[in-house]
Amino acid sequence: MEIQRVILNNIGLFENLEIPLAPTEQNPSNITVFVGNNGAGKTSVLKALATSLSWFTARLRTEKGSGNPIPEDAILNTANAASIEIEICDASGTSDNPNQNEIQHHFKWTLAKNRTGRKSRYTSHLNDCTRLANRYRDALTRDHKTRLPIIGFYPVERVVLDIPLKIRTKHTFLQLDGYDNSLSQGVDFRRFFEWFREREDTENESAMPEDVLNQLKPLLETNPDAWQRLNELNASAKDRQLTAVRTAIRQFMPQMDNLRVRRKPRLHMAIDKNGETLNVAQLSQGEKSLMALVGDIARRLAMLNPALENPLAGDGIVLIDEVDLHLHPSWQRSLCDRLIATFPNCQFVLTTHSPLVISDCKNVLVYTLTNGELQQLPSQYGQDANTVLLDVMDTSIRNQKIDAELNDLLDAIQDLKLTEAQQLLAKLTEELPANHLELVKAKLLIRKQELRHANH
Repeated sequence: MEIQRVILNNIGLFENLEIPLAPTEQNPSNITVFVGNNGAGKTSVLKALATSLSWFTARLRTEKGSGNPIPEDAILNTANAASIEIEICDASGTSDNPNQNEIQHHFKWTLAKNRTGRKSRYTSHLNDCTRLANRYRDALTRDHKTRLPIIGFYPVERVVLDIPLKIRTKHTFLQLDGYDNSLSQGVDFRRFFEWFREREDTENESAMPEDVLNQLKPLLETNPDAWQRLNELNASAKDRQLTAVRTAIRQFMPQMDNLRVRRKPRLHMAIDKNGETLNVAQLSQGEKSLMALVGDIARRLAMLNPALENPLAGDGIVLIDEVDLHLHPSWQRSLCDRLIATFPNCQFVLTTHSPLVISDCKNVLVYTLTNGELQQLPSQYGQDANTVLLDVMDTSIRNQKIDAELNDLLDAIQDLKLTEAQQLLAKLTEELPANHLELVKAKLLIRKQELRHANH
């Protein structure tokens, strides 16, 4: 399942905005990224998509389920009504007849909202939403383990990581529970912890504990075949859903491995970082937020695709606001590539303030939002961060005052005003580090000009 386009009428800052989403012919990746200043409307686009998709998940659960309405405060200030039109492509469960497929796997629905006491300009049309939901309901009726798409929205507030010491409310973890809070809360780490513990308890009943396996290793080293067979049996007993979560986290954070629940000295979640066992609570905020985000996507994919050999190969739509939040630049740089590698069949719609997110992955579709207008950007792949800051994000690469003084220094050197240049250099030397690259260049240029004029 993937969104092909969305049309926003009087939503947020946008009077009428049509947005095609990747993959497209020119941008074959499954990632669309929105950039823009704070208040440009990036979050409004994601919230509109989440609002529209909530009707699909609601009608997948129950035949006449209702999703989230468009909030009245999301309507353009000067407008009386608003609408969200969404076009979905979903080829799952279609017949082998190509003429039928073209019609059957396209779905389009409209969600409308008018201000209280105003006449409605737009009308909701949700027949195709119901038709798409019924397709999956029919498939579930035939096969209770049929594949379901992930639908998830991770807002900025996802960074809160609450690891409970006690489980006070018992939840169920049936297949459709993979949609619980998926469009309203982001990372539900309490439920993640409860789910992980429950599955790990089942896993431990059938698999040999790791410490026992380590004790047996010296005894079986003389019989490699027996040791290999024991490992194979133990691996086959590993829970497939837990394996998906552990694999996803390791893919994003190679130094992290073996996520697990420990009960001593008290109930907690542990992980190995560079070979050292740590309580997850000891990790940095960036490590915790990335682990929680990736782990939650993997968990939902695993729940929604119980029969899939590799649940990470499941498909669906994931919306992430400020995807670079709390992440080290090296992680920002590889983020899109790792999303594609770890969740190859998911469509991602992201927002970011980081030039590294959009300059280090090929074929991503990048839009910039400015004053309610949308502009598609040419590929930024291979561009340095400074160029992206200047050209895309309209941000100076250094402090504006220092930048102006450096430009004055270079102009003085070029105009052969060497006394003035020396004075400007002395002033900047007091403010900047001695090894500042631009100052080193200026010193060399001044010396070169002095030598040239001394020879005349």
